[in-house]
Amino acid sequence: MTAVADDYAALLDWRRRVADLYADVRRQLARDPRAAHARWRGRRDDLLRTHPQSAIAPAARAGFGGLRVFDYDPRFAFTAVIQSLPETRHDVETSGGGVIPFVRFGAVDLPVGRLELFWLDAYGGGVFLPFRDATSGTTTYGGGRYVLDTAKGADLGSRDGALVVDFNFAYCPSCAYDPQWVCPLAPPANRLAIAIEAGERLP
Repeated sequence: MTAVADDYAALLDWRRRVADLYADVRRQLARDPRAAHARWRGRRDDLLRTHPQSAIAPAARAGFGGLRVFDYDPRFAFTAVIQSLPETRHDVETSGGGVIPFVRFGAVDLPVGRLELFWLDAYGGGVFLPFRDATSGTTTYGGGRYVLDTAKGADLGSRDGALVVDFNFAYCPSCAYDPQWVCPLAPPANRLAIAIEAGERLP
């Protein structure tokens, strides 16, 4: 294969591995959330350390000691029924200064606040749930973190018809590791007033 073909093959492999990881997590989450969380951490560490599509710059991978993640805290694990909202188009700002088009279609009401749900307005689409909170820019990435991004395979599923929103699995976008990556940032409607001390911390 050519170098370009190699890059796409590696990206395909990355997507498959992430999808497989989240499938494993979904199977384990309801019966043993701490074990599911430990598996998520370990597999993500391995992918970021060894995979050619890792967001960590190649020169830094050998010294990568693993993700900095809050200990699992059940206080930040929720399920919520998606509330329909009128569809509105949003150009969500990115870390590179541009925008990515999304459609806001719903929201989830959680004990920590309301978060809006977005649909990626491009071929194939995908549901996207980013957020910022009182830790953003201090102990976590300033641009926010993600808890759901089905276009990338990051999906904790549903339970009894309600969306699983477990902030213990919140993760930083790729641009938190290397500015060469361009990532959508959490929009103003998805900024929580409290500190979500769960999930991934600053690299």
